[in-house]
Amino acid sequence: MKILANKKIKLLFFRALWSILAFTLISVVFLSLNVKNAALYILISSLCMGMLLLAAMYFYFKEQNNIMENAIMQIKEYISGNQNARIECDDEGELNRLFHEINALVSILNAQAENEGSAKIFLKDTISNISHQLKTPLAALNIYNGIIQDEAKDIPTVNEFAALSEQELERIEVLVQNLLKITKLDAGAIVMEKTKENVSDMMTRIQKHFLYRAEQEEKELILTGDDSVLLLCDRGWLLEAISNIVKNAFDHTEKGNTIFIEWRQFASIIQIVIRDNGSGIHPADLYHIFKKFYRSRFSKDTQGMGLGLPIAKSIIESHNGTIEVDSQPGTGTTFTINFLIPTKL
Repeated sequence: MKILANKKIKLLFFRALWSILAFTLISVVFLSLNVKNAALYILISSLCMGMLLLAAMYFYFKEQNNIMENAIMQIKEYISGNQNARIECDDEGELNRLFHEINALVSILNAQAENEGSAKIFLKDTISNISHQLKTPLAALNIYNGIIQDEAKDIPTVNEFAALSEQELERIEVLVQNLLKITKLDAGAIVMEKTKENVSDMMTRIQKHFLYRAEQEEKELILTGDDSVLLLCDRGWLLEAISNIVKNAFDHTEKGNTIFIEWRQFASIIQIVIRDNGSGIHPADLYHIFKKFYRSRFSKDTQGMGLGLPIAKSIIESHNGTIEVDSQPGTGTTFTINFLIPTKL
């Protein structure tokens, strides 16, 4: 029997067996010798046997409980980030086999995490190297393109195509920079330097950044919120995240539409909401908009590269925040960002 492979269970089983045999033998002796008050002695013997059995079971299950508590503690240690946490499994039996398999699973997870970390670092370094290699030819192309524009001021066709060329070069530069940012964020290579920042000041900065575009496209960007709300964040990176979401709103709104940025503070969170009354997002796209390079077949946007929203999500999550999106086609889109307020214990 596999259950008897465990020495402790086998010992408990034999103790119970010997107790029963001893009680039976004592009972037979008392009955065969016609001992006076034999029934009383047999009763006392049965009580002693029961107490011995209960004591044996109590100490056995107490020891098993201690083993399980230790196993739970080690599992919690691993979940908390201690990759060296292991469950002791030196004894025999099914329970120790289970512990052994858990330890093996932990080793596999550690190996996979290490490989994934190495792959992310390799990807970051590779893209970083490519980005740096591209900077030199891009700078040269910008110079050449500028010369062509200067020389072709009186040639409309050449001047037109030189302007288009400049736009495409700008797109390539933005793509290179975004690739570098997203790989660094994914690899955890960026340390967020957080300080207390005024949310109103940051949103005003974003409003000024998009003021020219709003005027050109005849759209309105409206801010609403408490001027005294402070958020613990990395100002530069959070401005990048919110700007990417606002840019997405500009890309998917029409002439005369409005974009709203609202912020408020609750008991335990600071919430920033970016909403618009533009074209909205198709339901089939809602679960994919934060994926890198995702392009919707329903969207009319042909300029986006599918990196702005993934970068925004990575930055927000690096601030221990969450981002949610709600949208209806033809009605508009709402991005809701929540940041947990640190509590002092």
